[in-house]
Amino acid sequence: MAKIEVNQVADILKKHKIDPSLLREIVEEMNEATQPDADEDIKPPAPKKQFVILLSDPEGKLPEKELTGWVVQIPEDASPYTATDRIFKGSYDFNASKRGRLLPVKSVGESLETVGAKFFKESELWVKTKMPVAVVLTDNVLPKDEFKVEKVDKRRKDER
Repeated sequence: MAKIEVNQVADILKKHKIDPSLLREIVEEMNEATQPDADEDIKPPAPKKQFVILLSDPEGKLPEKELTGWVVQIPEDASPYTATDRIFKGSYDFNASKRGRLLPVKSVGESLETVGAKFFKESELWVKTKMPVAVVLTDNVLPKDEFKVEKVDKRRKDER
């Protein structure tokens, strides 16, 4: 159906010499009908979120092995320790669905890769990286001079 502006309708009615009081009532009623409801336009503010990195350390040897992990977001006021519980809940909901019964997920990594966002949204979890990413360890200290920076870069090249 074609949409037409209220002003164009008013001009058409003026051309046909409609009574001005009737014209005013019609235009006011059309303006009210075209005004969006105040309740529909107001959206609740987006919840503030915090990032959480989940590390994959199946053997419990954090500094000695190459690490991979996933980045997720949870509500800002929630504890980071609840991230795994949120993943479990979304995974259980997925496994209860039709697709989940056909292809159930069995691990956290598989869950983050295959489970859709709608299952995690219910538990307020937002997956930012579906595929695991590499984790680099640092001593959290900046070198004082450029010599040490070059030395570190040279050592990294030797490791390759």
